[in-house]
Amino acid sequence: MNNNAIEAIQLVKQFKQKKSKKAEFDKKRGFFQKKAAQPIFTAVDGIDLVIHRGEVFGLLGPNGAGKSTTIRMLCTLLEPTSGTAFVNGFEIRKQPTQVRQSLGTLLAGERSIYWKLTGRENLMYFAALYHIPTRVAKQRVEELLKLMELTDRADEMVEKYSTGMKQRIAISKALVAKPPILLFDEPTLGLDPQAARNVRDLILKLKSEGHTILLTTHYMEEADLLSDRIGIIDKGKIIALGTPEQLKEQIQQKEVIHLEISGWFEQLEHVIKEIPGIDHLIVKEGENSSLQNISLQTVNSRAAIPLLIDKVNVNGTHLVNMNILKPSLEDVFINLTGKALRD
Repeated sequence: MNNNAIEAIQLVKQFKQKKSKKAEFDKKRGFFQKKAAQPIFTAVDGIDLVIHRGEVFGLLGPNGAGKSTTIRMLCTLLEPTSGTAFVNGFEIRKQPTQVRQSLGTLLAGERSIYWKLTGRENLMYFAALYHIPTRVAKQRVEELLKLMELTDRADEMVEKYSTGMKQRIAISKALVAKPPILLFDEPTLGLDPQAARNVRDLILKLKSEGHTILLTTHYMEEADLLSDRIGIIDKGKIIALGTPEQLKEQIQQKEVIHLEISGWFEQLEHVIKEIPGIDHLIVKEGENSSLQNISLQTVNSRAAIPLLIDKVNVNGTHLVNMNILKPSLEDVFINLTGKALRD
């Protein structure tokens, strides 16, 4: 057995779009004309990827980049249009049963547990689906309930659980058969800070036990903390691959300026972008709704800052705070895709 837990080879997934027609305004003719929609959408476009045994691999990308589609092909829920992948040495097309037996999956946006069953009943039910003997299953379920700190609530209906508790039961379901490889799609999405921290601690514990984990997340700090290596996917292609440190080194020659601005107005974004040497400007609303957080990159902050101050402090707009920082993983992402992770 080689050291590759997952290997994707020119993996492609295309979807046929509905053949509905949409009316668009024709400026030359002066009226609306129906145009047929493109029949094919390529969600994943020739991915080559190797994930080593025992590592946490973060797959990052903006919404619609192909992350979830990739995971669904790897766990055999979607059949590739072309190309293939091997999971734990098994080919996803020819050996789907062995692939599924090698995996524990947590998919974003899907209710993967039964709310009208208790936490314990859910785990026993899924253990039975894996044909785990009852005696062994009971012991395994007790271990998972203890690990997830759910023993005291194990016999309550899942519908009474908090969001974090439901997520812990869903993760337990993925672990019940002790699979060597785990696919976690947005495991902390929607959780409160403490519940999210518990899940991150669990992922590190699972890694220490030898599990391979493919992780997608919309939280850049989470990816930086947990991932041994990261792949950035955009428009169905892997556009960068490496450790968090290696990725950050790609833009070490740039400086990142963070601004807090009051009285922000939309036209100011275009004014700032026209300053020489300014790249990848991202605007986010601050915790204080009266402030806007601005992030931008430049190769020469000394030259850019006087111009920024001059352009910002006009028409009732004020620069409240400014920091010059070393590039973070999110800055790398913005540099590569031109978008923030949640765009």
